[in-house]
Amino acid sequence: MAKITYVEFGGKEHVVEVANGLTVMEGARDNGIPGIEADCGGACACSTCHVYVDAAWVDKLPKKDSMESDMLDFAWNPDATRSRLTCQLKVSPALEGLKVFMPEKQI
Repeated sequence: MAKITYVEFGGKEHVVEVANGLTVMEGARDNGIPGIEADCGGACACSTCHVYVDAAWVDKLPKKDSMESDMLDFAWNPDATRSRLTCQLKVSPALEGLKVFMPEKQI
């Protein structure tokens, strides 16, 4: 399990424990966190689970693969450095303390 902090666009924080092996997206979905829609269910076929990772975490996460990078082109206001799709971030003890920020909207 890893504690992950999800921050809504308005600033409200949700700290939840997410089981190892799930994705950050599944953690949001399973805990009713608003702001992550996950329309494709985690297949990396949309951009509705887009977040901005806290700057301190950018270099600690696995690098984006080409499919994730391509999908981020469809996200609302992506940031080349901090934008990630939460369906592509698998939870492990290494993600303890991860903080992600929701964009103003998902498209």
